[in-house]
Amino acid sequence: MAAVAEAYGTPCYVYSRAIIESNYRTYSAAFGHRRHRICYAVKANGNLALLDVLARLGCAFDIVSVGELERVRAAAGNVRTVTFAGVGKTRVELEQALAAEIFCFNVESIEELELLGEAATALGVDAPIALRVNPDVDANTHPYIATGLYENKFGIPIGDAMDIYRRAVALSGLRVAGVACHIGSQLTSIEPIVDAAERVMRLVDALNREDIVIDHIDIGGGLGIAYGDAAPPAIDVYIKAICRIIDPQYEIVVEPGRSVVGEAGALLMRVQYLKKTPLKTFAICDAAMTDLIRPALYQAYHDILPVTAGGEEQRVDVVGPVCETGDFLGRGRDLAVASGDLLAIMDCGAYGFVMASNYNARPRPPEVLVDGRDIHLIRERETLAQLYAGEYRLVSE
Repeated sequence: MAAVAEAYGTPCYVYSRAIIESNYRTYSAAFGHRRHRICYAVKANGNLALLDVLARLGCAFDIVSVGELERVRAAAGNVRTVTFAGVGKTRVELEQALAAEIFCFNVESIEELELLGEAATALGVDAPIALRVNPDVDANTHPYIATGLYENKFGIPIGDAMDIYRRAVALSGLRVAGVACHIGSQLTSIEPIVDAAERVMRLVDALNREDIVIDHIDIGGGLGIAYGDAAPPAIDVYIKAICRIIDPQYEIVVEPGRSVVGEAGALLMRVQYLKKTPLKTFAICDAAMTDLIRPALYQAYHDILPVTAGGEEQRVDVVGPVCETGDFLGRGRDLAVASGDLLAIMDCGAYGFVMASNYNARPRPPEVLVDGRDIHLIRERETLAQLYAGEYRLVSE
């Protein structure tokens, strides 16, 4: 870590290739001989090097935009393995995904279904579809990342699914291929996942009774990692629980993101100042909410560990320089820390860099991949000039 900071400066994201590969292989091994498809959720971390590592292992991909589709293509991933989710796909996005001959569209509304049918008919192709059903299952996660309740914008209420499948069969340009479900992110218990899978299987049985034939069941992703005291189930426990419920005749599709890359990433930062007030001591660092927004947005907990430590242990709030009181990375941490010390925020390989911003005109940090003894720069630090490269001054008075 110190060598990375010396070479590339701070703040800086650092990822472990070994951890990413190990997590993917754990998923693959857990299925045994069951027919399956592991679609990495690109939204968790879309760096081309990470996608390349996963593509080399035979990983498929889950996307929510055409921008992510092009990332898969640029990383030499197989676009024909892609599932396309998301509630707001435009006609242009649908047409581009149809041209790429992706694996499946996870449809989230009746209007999207009809638009996709029109687009596919105009192109003279059939679009493979699965309805993403909302099973009204409480995933017991942060409300901002819960997706499986009727109050959420995602999916089609499972009680409406049969009528919409009948509609899909009647429309031209569509081919019913599966059923999809995703109840949320950072899931820390098996019970909601099992509950959702059982409800999906009851829907599949109803489809069979009407001779609506499907080939795959997409149970989504969302398995959590151990932030702080969180204790999510192990990958193999999660997969084996799903396999016990899903009938072996169907291909099982899963869409892991966080559980593949989350614990593989750390954010390096350097303490700029220690600032004491009557109530608190602040460790003001060069990383900020612009680099890692999860603590400010979700009140998420990340371990913060010393890489180099030169001070006495004291309780500090670890904060950034952004002009927001919400710019904090960790509150009430006991750290032996002094100005100039190097710290690492752990477990931020997922939803870290991908949610970074340029607020306060701050360049986004570089990304580095550690591969055994080798250190690879996989994204350069943004320059100040790049922040306004696409902007224009007025040319008239």
